[in-house]
Amino acid sequence: MCGHGRGVVAVSERARAELANRIAGEITLSAEPGATIRKWRTDFDISQTDLAAELDVSASVISDYESGRRESPGIGVVSRIVTGLLAVDADRGGAHIRHHARILSAGFESDIVEDLREYPTTMPIAALIDAIDATVITTGEHTAISGHTVINSIEAITRLSSEEFYRLYGQSTSRALIFTGVTRGESPLVALRVVTPTPHAVVLHGVDRETLWPHAADLAAIDGYTLAVATTPTDTMLETLRALG
Repeated sequence: MCGHGRGVVAVSERARAELANRIAGEITLSAEPGATIRKWRTDFDISQTDLAAELDVSASVISDYESGRRESPGIGVVSRIVTGLLAVDADRGGAHIRHHARILSAGFESDIVEDLREYPTTMPIAALIDAIDATVITTGEHTAISGHTVINSIEAITRLSSEEFYRLYGQSTSRALIFTGVTRGESPLVALRVVTPTPHAVVLHGVDRETLWPHAADLAAIDGYTLAVATTPTDTMLETLRALG
């Protein structure tokens, strides 16, 4: 493996080790480890060529593992691949390491919490709304937020217990909660009613004003948060949001 200097990453060694263990465990336990390796590689935005260079192997080796042409990798190979992914990202500034470490520290999987970010300074809610091209349905009591949490509503609803829901929502007070995969908005908004205090803003992604649950604005007004809807492509929205922090 290459021995060049590593980029400075504002993540503790313990957090990085926990992230490495999480990724390695997911690959090892996967019914399709090659596909899981590919998922993490693409999530870190690393090409097969760049990962292969870090591991000092040919790109075809990475391709063979990901496609299943090679037998399932053992623990040693998985460990090398994961270490390589983190090393390449660290050299690039460590943005993906920080992103996943934040989510891991919050106690949730990255396919449930798609992004979690604290801003250097408070941001006007209007600025967030403009950045993701959202439409305000009702304006709440607060005008600023200090961060955002993006939640895959379908994964959250199907996989989280009521206690985990409360913990996830309850972490998000002076924040915007952005729900993806929304069809009407009823489920996340009803679930929010049990959380005190409520977030400063809620964005429902995947619906527009016409397809929004008819009672959504009423609930938002009662609980005092700004409610908005957005239909920007998910990847585009996430890319914009990740640039805010």
